[in-house]
Amino acid sequence: MSLALPDHPGTDLAPYHDLLDAMETRLDLVGVEAETPAERAEALAAVLVGEFGFAGDAETYDDPANADLISVLDRRRGLPVSLSILWVATARRLGWSAEVLDVPGHVLVAIGTEAAPVIVDPFTGGVRVGPERLAALLQTGGEVVHVAAMPNRAVLVRLLQNQASRAELAGKGRRALELYIRMTTMAPAYPHAWWERARLEIVDQQIAAARASLSAMLEITRDPDLRRRVTNALDALPTD
Repeated sequence: MSLALPDHPGTDLAPYHDLLDAMETRLDLVGVEAETPAERAEALAAVLVGEFGFAGDAETYDDPANADLISVLDRRRGLPVSLSILWVATARRLGWSAEVLDVPGHVLVAIGTEAAPVIVDPFTGGVRVGPERLAALLQTGGEVVHVAAMPNRAVLVRLLQNQASRAELAGKGRRALELYIRMTTMAPAYPHAWWERARLEIVDQQIAAARASLSAMLEITRDPDLRRRVTNALDALPTD
């Protein structure tokens, strides 16, 4: 929620922490005998969907509120990534194994160990994703893409990226820049955010800031093609 707090100045987070605690308490009761990944997935759905009403917002999918965790807790609606964060965070509060999975164009949740997890889709109420549907999701352009668990910071970057891309599509370049600055502050090791930040800084005529952002990319990446691209971008910047 701390990532969303700058957009809600003066908001008291205590009620939101109370809500998360209540979700944990209910899951602890409902899932007290849940031992298998399937049983734990069912308990999570019973609590988060059945009792607390969290669901995917299919009607106003592109509403920025769907990627703002404070708003998601208020509205009980969200994107696949924001809902997946809630599912995984609630499961982990009980010590259950849970991971956010990055699949092409979507985000899922794996409950249980890597050897035999149960995969669910929080956006559709925790519906189980079987092998056939997963295989279909992992085929992009005729190529099979392997699914992988996302590190925590990568998930948060994905969340902010959703907001930034929607802001830019709406013509709110400075809002998008603000979000990329937030990304690079929270996860400085992710070069894509630095690149997008530099691009928008150039658009906003913040040349010194863009130079600093591109230089930061050179510090964190060893990929020769990316380093060449960044170096060319730096050379193309106007001199002071």
